[in-house]
Amino acid sequence: MVLAAWNDSEFATGTFAAGTFNLQGSTDGTSYADHAASPGATLPFTVNPSNLAPGDTVYVPFAVRLAANTTTGATVTLNTPTAAGSVANLSYELVQPTSFGCSSSTTGTDLVPAGTALGGALSGVTFTLNAGSPASAPGAAVFLCFKVTAGAGLVQGQSGTATWQFAAASTS
Repeated sequence: MVLAAWNDSEFATGTFAAGTFNLQGSTDGTSYADHAASPGATLPFTVNPSNLAPGDTVYVPFAVRLAANTTTGATVTLNTPTAAGSVANLSYELVQPTSFGCSSSTTGTDLVPAGTALGGALSGVTFTLNAGSPASAPGAAVFLCFKVTAGAGLVQGQSGTATWQFAAASTS
C-alpha cells in the first residue's frame, strides 16, 4: 500500500514604483524649463520696469505646465511674493488668460485682483494642472499674465524685486 500526500502553494507578488512629478515654467510660452530655486526665471516685462513713473503699468506673460512623464495632476498654489528692497506703492494683478500673452487688454480668470499690494499676503490662490496624455507628453500649460502698476506715491529712485513661487502638489 502506498500513501501519497498532495500539496500545493500559491504566491502573490506586488511591485511598487513611485511616479514622477515635475513642474516647469516658460517666459515665452514655447520653451519650458525647471526653475526650482529662487530667483527662478527672469520675467521679461514689456516696458522697462527699471524706469517706472506713477501710473505706469508693466506686463509680462508666464506659463506653467507639468513636464513629460509626470504621472499625476497637480494643484498649484501661488504663495505670497518674496520682496526685497522697496516695493512700496507697487500693486499687481494676476490673470489666467486662455492663450499665452499679456497686455493691458488681456482678460481671463482673475487669480489675484488688481490693486493687490506687491508685498501683500495671499491666501487661497490656486489652479490645477493636468498630467500629459499619454504620460510621455507634457501636460497642457496654464497661461498667466502679471500686470504690475506703480502707484501715485512711488518714490524716485525706489528699487525692489518680487519673486513669486508656484508651489505644485500632486493630486492622486
